[in-house]
Amino acid sequence: MNTFEYISHKIRELRNEFNSGAGLSQEALGKEIGVNANTISRWETGSYKPSVDDLEKLSRFFGVSILKFFPNEQESNSESIKSLLRAASDLDPQDIDELTSYANFRKARKLHLDAKNGKVGRKAKKRSND
Repeated sequence: MNTFEYISHKIRELRNEFNSGAGLSQEALGKEIGVNANTISRWETGSYKPSVDDLEKLSRFFGVSILKFFPNEQESNSESIKSLLRAASDLDPQDIDELTSYANFRKARKLHLDAKNGKVGRKAKKRSND
């Protein structure tokens, strides 16, 4: 399953599981995030590819990380990440949530651009060369 097929599946899954499994119509979701129901339908079938901004709207509406729309990535243990975590450790919870959302948005934007350009992630390249 490629990235955009995964995104399509995830949008449909979140919409159908919304409201404790009662679901949400494409029309209702479109109204909530400011797009037509046809757009939601086309995202779910993969005929349209949502932008990273669209994914941000969806993530905020559903209350999930934007990274939920991308195949799982392993966390990095780099020093710069550890330094960022130390710097954020004394922030208020609301500031940490906003910082997390921003970092996830930036990562999602890169993953979205890579998928749009047909690039395979570094980890996937290594596996394909094994």
